[in-house]
Amino acid sequence: MKVAIIQISEAGKIIANTLRRELSAKIISRTEVGQRWNDFDAFVFIGAMGICVRTIAPFIKDKHQDPAVVCVDSTGLNVISVLSGHVGGANDLTREIAATIGGREVITTQSDNAGLWALDTFEKRFDWPVASDIYDMNDCIFAFVNRKPTALLLEARDEGTDYLEATKPEHVTIINDISEADPRKYKLLIIVSPYIRNAPEDMLELHFVPMVGTIGFGLAHHPDDYQGIYDEIDEAFASRGILPCSHKYCTIDVKQDEEFVELLEEEYEEEVVFFTAEELAAVEVPNPSATVQKHVGTPSVCEAAAILGSNYGKLIIPKVKGKNWTAALAIDYKYLRTPLAFRKEGGGEAGHIEIVGAGPGDPDLVSVRGRKMLERADLILYAGSLVPKALTECHKPGAVVRSSADMNLEEQCALMKEHYDRGHFIVRLHTGDPCIFGAIQEQMAFFDANRMDYHITPGISSFLAAAAELQSQFTIPERCQTIILTRGEGRTPMPEKEQLHLLARSQSTMCIFLSASIVDDVQRELLMEYPEDTPVAACYHLTWPDQRIYRGVLKDLAKIVHENHLTLTTMLVVGEAIDNREGLSALYDKHFTHLFREGDSK
Repeated sequence: MKVAIIQISEAGKIIANTLRRELSAKIISRTEVGQRWNDFDAFVFIGAMGICVRTIAPFIKDKHQDPAVVCVDSTGLNVISVLSGHVGGANDLTREIAATIGGREVITTQSDNAGLWALDTFEKRFDWPVASDIYDMNDCIFAFVNRKPTALLLEARDEGTDYLEATKPEHVTIINDISEADPRKYKLLIIVSPYIRNAPEDMLELHFVPMVGTIGFGLAHHPDDYQGIYDEIDEAFASRGILPCSHKYCTIDVKQDEEFVELLEEEYEEEVVFFTAEELAAVEVPNPSATVQKHVGTPSVCEAAAILGSNYGKLIIPKVKGKNWTAALAIDYKYLRTPLAFRKEGGGEAGHIEIVGAGPGDPDLVSVRGRKMLERADLILYAGSLVPKALTECHKPGAVVRSSADMNLEEQCALMKEHYDRGHFIVRLHTGDPCIFGAIQEQMAFFDANRMDYHITPGISSFLAAAAELQSQFTIPERCQTIILTRGEGRTPMPEKEQLHLLARSQSTMCIFLSASIVDDVQRELLMEYPEDTPVAACYHLTWPDQRIYRGVLKDLAKIVHENHLTLTTMLVVGEAIDNREGLSALYDKHFTHLFREGDSK
């Protein structure tokens, strides 16, 4: 956001300079506001509200054109959102400024104060273009903030729809089909859908379009009329009931130098992805072409590119032929939700698997996203030998919660496949971060082989919890700048070049997973390189209610583990960084210059 600051009097100088620095803003004079009204996204006045209002009054047009205006009194006590609170972002800027200077935010928009959705922010916030009449927006907002009965039709799933479901006010009812939008029951209909939908008469309509589509296209060789193709594709899809909803265009790589591709990237700022003929030929499509095969080496370009670009998603619009182009539209299964609108082949709904990092153990340390995934899941399959069951207690009513502790890989995959084929949302909950000793690789291989949609939500690894609980910085300026995450050699062999005694040569901070049961071997190998008085810590059940941490030196590591009967879920930490308080970082040295601060040369 490009911000201008107007300092009305000398009393506001300190605040003006603080905001100039924190917001990367420019200080201008009050007399410049009119001539620079369109040069900035926001104007921040430091001074009296009356002066602010009189200054901007001649230049105000409407909420869709005006910049954000915020007024801060010269003492910094009040930060007031004056103009374009939602669309222009003045409310968010007010909150940011108040947090920066310790002021009190003053926001007067009704939806904010009533805890209701700011409908006019959704287009920008969630990248949802408005398909309904934009001039009805104020009437829709008025009805909504006055809590008129509202129907909500969701025909896609993304971050925005998750937010709407999680924060739905009492006067909003989620409906499953447009036929349920009864004007006798509802005053307002809010739609989030890539489909063309029309509200009944006598009902206000606000239709947002989620950008969830992937367009695959083929082209004739350098067509002369390429400038019209963009609109022609949209019109062809509209005639088949789909609004412009694409976030990506895909085609064969031999078309990279086409003028239409340049038009997409330069003028329309669309993402264009290219696939080889071999990649496209491997995709099954409903409308293969021998002619296309002859010319470019694959029986399909547009349909195959749409399917590939959408992560093997659902082909919503099969091949459409234009004068010099072909196009198809697919949607990634992760965006699909409504049984009446979106179905997988064979009639089932779209399933999804979210591999979630549970963190080190404390339920409060799972990520915000991870918690949302757990609350949404139809099946939670958690690593019961390593993850506390308390992490699953946020599940929704009716969800299936299973421990995988007594299940082999085939049983786990079979259970997830069963739920996936029923269109369920599945959380596979792994300890710490699933990408570190998480055994997810073989599960992902199964998902890939069965073309199952999945995603990974990272978690806080136990080595990070160890640093926090030990109150230690694991990297020391000029002495230790490397952290090694490894394990000892137990039943799973270690690569020869990763033997502990070889890794120990650097004497870095070493965090050793899954090795309490072989601690004697671990100690023996480490003593080949580390001094025997090197600090160590054995950390059991980090962040769990029964957490125990034992400090000592390397020569006593095995003794510490044995005497305290430490077994599973014990992290062994070795290195001089433990409890170290010596050594200064250059980052905050007053003589050090970096991108955000000029150092003192004196």
